[in-house]
Amino acid sequence: MEPSMIVMWVIVAVVVLFMARIIFGSFFTVETAAAGIVQRLGKFQRVAGPGLNFKVPFIDTLVAVLSLKVQQLDVKVETKTKDNVFVVIPVAVQYKVLSDYVQDAYYKLSDPVKQIESFVYNVILGHVPNMNLDEVFTSQAQIAIDVQKSLDAAMHEYGYSVVKSLITDVIPDAKVKAAMNDINAAAREREATVSRAETEKLLAVKKAEAEAQSKKLQGQGIADQRAAIISGLRESVESFQQAIKGTDARDVMTLVLITQYLDTLKDVGASARSNTIMLPHSPGALRDLTNQIRDAIISANVTADVATVQSQVQPPAAGPNGGTVSPV
Repeated sequence: MEPSMIVMWVIVAVVVLFMARIIFGSFFTVETAAAGIVQRLGKFQRVAGPGLNFKVPFIDTLVAVLSLKVQQLDVKVETKTKDNVFVVIPVAVQYKVLSDYVQDAYYKLSDPVKQIESFVYNVILGHVPNMNLDEVFTSQAQIAIDVQKSLDAAMHEYGYSVVKSLITDVIPDAKVKAAMNDINAAAREREATVSRAETEKLLAVKKAEAEAQSKKLQGQGIADQRAAIISGLRESVESFQQAIKGTDARDVMTLVLITQYLDTLKDVGASARSNTIMLPHSPGALRDLTNQIRDAIISANVTADVATVQSQVQPPAAGPNGGTVSPV
């Protein structure tokens, strides 16, 4: 091949490449929810919307593509509360570029992230140092609202809108957190102690009421038992006197007491788990017991008869104050 032909083919190839570059370099695409910044010879020309766009080759340049989606910036602010407790406050700022202010968003701010962080620091440091730690915990929502309002007002002129500002946590120093947990645990333990004391008091009252009711019923039972014993003894004495002529109530009572005494000995001997301590016993002791019971009954009757006679014969003596004195 002749040199002239080679040169011609090279020229043709260069022209083709140049034309291809012109053709393909004149078109560009922008994704959905995004906007392109087109400059012409270093000067802002227009904002390119989503889809296929055209630009003049070698004159227009696509310098940036800004996302119009909501983005999130996490900022951690360390500050001191009014009661001198250092805390770290994580703030999540959700923002986006306004579609009508894409030019301002690109040209007015050199570093939007840093400037948003500065605004967040400014708002947080203006609120938290004037609050106690407990107030910071209870005012998280209000602080987040203040951050959002302040940021939105400040960033709107730069083409940004603050959609939401969230304070996700309040992180005090580890020692402060441990002390707060101890205080909370102590308060809950105190409440539990009071509750247990109230429960024990209620149980003690109910137990006392139950014991009082039980004693009342026991007393009633003993009274009924004694009334039944007296009624039975009366019937036994009357039946004994009718069956055996010439006996009086004293003889019958002596016989009943001796019978009960012997029955008691029988019951004690029949019990396998008795803890009763018996004194020495013999038939002579039984006779002495009978004599003692009979003498006690006779003495009681004689004393009653003497007191009755004295009260009938001797009138009551006059007391020092005009009252009466009964004879002894």
